[in-house]
Amino acid sequence: MAIVIGYIIAFSGVLAASVISLDKPQNKKYMVWGIVLMIPISPAFAFAAGLSWAVIVGSGWGGMIMWYIFPIIFIIGLVMLLIGIFKKEETEVVNS
Repeated sequence: MAIVIGYIIAFSGVLAASVISLDKPQNKKYMVWGIVLMIPISPAFAFAAGLSWAVIVGSGWGGMIMWYIFPIIFIIGLVMLLIGIFKKEETEVVNS
């Protein structure tokens, strides 16, 4: 049951991020997705995927893969957040 709850939390994070970032500028989308990847998605997905792998392999040590999944997804979210913060808005130059 805990595995399913982890996947539900990760999926609801993806759903919330896609709804929140709808009709936003590109840098705001990066910020929203970065925050959502770091906070709700990475721990929940790492937990659920790690436990799923442990069940498939049949060893409790297989669950340690979550210690590799979590930092990778967290760093991807951090990079996306930093891109959203520091990316310049492209302005259109109108020649008249």
